[in-house]
Amino acid sequence: MNAPVSPLTTRHCKIAIIGTGFSGLGMAIRLKQQGENDFLLFEKEPGVGGTWRVNNYPGCACDVQSHLYSFSFEPNPNWTRMFAPQPEIKGYLEGCWSKYRLQDKTLLNSEINSLRRDEARELWLIETANGQHYSAQFVVSGMGALSTAAIPTMPGIESFQGPMFHSQQWNHDYDLKGKRVAVIGTGASAIQFVPQIQPQVAQLDLYQRTAPWIMPKPDRQISAQEQQRFQRFPLVQKLWRGLIYGVLESRVIGFAWAPKIMKLAELLSKGHIKKSIQDPVLRATVTPHYRMGCKRVLISNDYYPALAQANVKVISDGIREIRANSIVTSDGQERVVDAIIFGTGFTASDPLPRNVLFGRDGIDLLDSWPEGPQAYKGTMTAGFPNLFFLMGPNTGLGHNSMIYMIESQIHYILGALSLLKERNLDSLEPKREVQEAFNRKLQSGLADTVWNAGGCTSWYLHPVSGRNNLLWPDFTWRYRMLTRNFDPAAYHFSRINPNHPAQKFAFQPTSQSASQPAEVSL
Repeated sequence: MNAPVSPLTTRHCKIAIIGTGFSGLGMAIRLKQQGENDFLLFEKEPGVGGTWRVNNYPGCACDVQSHLYSFSFEPNPNWTRMFAPQPEIKGYLEGCWSKYRLQDKTLLNSEINSLRRDEARELWLIETANGQHYSAQFVVSGMGALSTAAIPTMPGIESFQGPMFHSQQWNHDYDLKGKRVAVIGTGASAIQFVPQIQPQVAQLDLYQRTAPWIMPKPDRQISAQEQQRFQRFPLVQKLWRGLIYGVLESRVIGFAWAPKIMKLAELLSKGHIKKSIQDPVLRATVTPHYRMGCKRVLISNDYYPALAQANVKVISDGIREIRANSIVTSDGQERVVDAIIFGTGFTASDPLPRNVLFGRDGIDLLDSWPEGPQAYKGTMTAGFPNLFFLMGPNTGLGHNSMIYMIESQIHYILGALSLLKERNLDSLEPKREVQEAFNRKLQSGLADTVWNAGGCTSWYLHPVSGRNNLLWPDFTWRYRMLTRNFDPAAYHFSRINPNHPAQKFAFQPTSQSASQPAEVSL
């Protein structure tokens, strides 16, 4: 599984898959089911599971129902709760990895340090952080948008002397019992771990910049009888999955087409606050003042009751500075703390760091996206041939399961690979004018949605351009129809001159390759 590769040699594969979460494993399984075995999975962690491996903070769980948040081709009748906790999802993905025998295709502890396009040989040259070199004809990025932790820059943050960590890098060795803990941020992770740590700590200071909208969580245990029924009658589980999908899919009407509907949901959320919190001042503090849906809508039954406890203080004043053992707010108040935990989410607008991925003419991917990430159908971007994105730009959802979108993209990518093989082609990339037209239409569709016009600043919007580069503004079944058949008219294609004597898969600097690929019209 992890046989060492000499830095002086290069291992070639047809398809390099980055990441082993739902995207990467789903792509690998589907390739294998179609008889394609020339691929490698690159994983920076010591095990598989992606975000469901690295996010293991207390209370971590999914906010989409278990039976829908799983592969359609690999149903799991044994989910124990309506909303699966992190260990179960991680176990599910590890089970898929083992069942489909992907161990010998997986390179663990192999973080991608550099990914460069060699245009002459139609190859991607890959270097890992441990100094190994690989080449691949195609690259499928399964890294996802929520993989890089966002830690805010604050005056004095480097001077803090106590433990300080992000929810994604939870310090399980640090005993929180009896400690004074500051939690900065009130995002999806924070509302899950705050109720878990509140009973342990002596004092919990929760720094809230903007109150989130939170709905009751319709969670419950799934009984053994229900699990047995799903095991015996797979069709029942399939129908249950379809029912959940339909209910969630209907929510896009309020998000994208009729935002006034969200006022009804706001009343339900306010009732949730009133039922859980008696203190009128605290109620006012945690009640949002923007249209529901503008930021991610969260679900929880225990967050508000935790905030109402005597050892919790919700602080909405901004942080002026962090000192060695305290935090000072904008009103000059200083509060002593033993540890700081960040619940500040991820850098979704720029999921990749700079100086990692370089396309044609050595262009950094981030420089090709001055207004934030954009792609054709969320899957390919001009200037980066043979590079596919899963969970790419504008494929994120505010209302349904991302696994449905991932499977739609995988089907589309398989169609592209099949056409290239059938016509003996080496490379494809979307036509820039087609990509730009697609994104103009997409941005037009986003303009009046609650995500864009809801009166708040959110991580859905790019911090520089203000464009929504993350969300799909329509029914997910429409995206599936859009990706149902590969559309070659939207792409440029090319093949290498077969008479060129250079060894196509040899690892050489680009400058040593004299032959350029010829563009092919279909």
